[in-house]
Amino acid sequence: MAIIDLNSDLGESFGPWPMGDDTAMLQIVTSANIACGFHAGDPAGILTVLREAAKRGVAVGAHVGYRDLVGFGRRNMDPSSAELVGDTIYQIGALQGLARAAGTSVRYVKPHGALYNTIADDARQAADVIAAIKAIDPSLVLMALAGAPIVAQARQAGLAVVCEAFADRAYNTDGSLVSRRLPGSVIHDPAAVAARMLRMVTEGRVTAIDGTDITLEAQSICIHGDTPAAVAIARTLRETLEAHGVKLTSFADAPHV
Repeated sequence: MAIIDLNSDLGESFGPWPMGDDTAMLQIVTSANIACGFHAGDPAGILTVLREAAKRGVAVGAHVGYRDLVGFGRRNMDPSSAELVGDTIYQIGALQGLARAAGTSVRYVKPHGALYNTIADDARQAADVIAAIKAIDPSLVLMALAGAPIVAQARQAGLAVVCEAFADRAYNTDGSLVSRRLPGSVIHDPAAVAARMLRMVTEGRVTAIDGTDITLEAQSICIHGDTPAAVAIARTLRETLEAHGVKLTSFADAPHV
């Protein structure tokens, strides 16, 4: 039986400005990447989402990002190593405190947005994030882009790593994500998303934006929570996978290296 984790970026609302339907997504996903306040989220809202995740038995991860509220963490930045290590530790520590109060715990770390894409192949910033995780809790799992150099780098440093694929994002032929600035970078059709991810789970392949097939080996699938069709995509994806005998469970319940 094929097994896969479904994750989504949650806790990104800020005060009176809502972002996504966290309650609905928590009924579908098996892991939740919770904002830590640097790219999005506020403490009260984050705590609410953590309590709901705890109630539903959804695994919790720290969605750390650049200090960039205005840009939603999607602008490229070049912080010093001291800044990036400190910022990453700070965010994980803050979420750990809130998670403890909510009756759950932080099980993994998934960098957000521009930080995620940068450390995929920027060895210096990747080393900073890895060092920060090891400093605060080396048992935390790092979630990273399937096939990216950071996967081997983190494993060599002693971290457990889970690779992920993106349900609603288009891929380049090298396995990187198509820039959001380009047309076709985000896929909005729930049926199309479900079909391509079913193929990824069962065959280990997806079709890149130019029509060629690429190989992807992933233990988790991400559905972005901030897109208009996010809940419909997540629900259709889960129903399709389960209908084809795929078991949905959080990777955090089993060790991956």
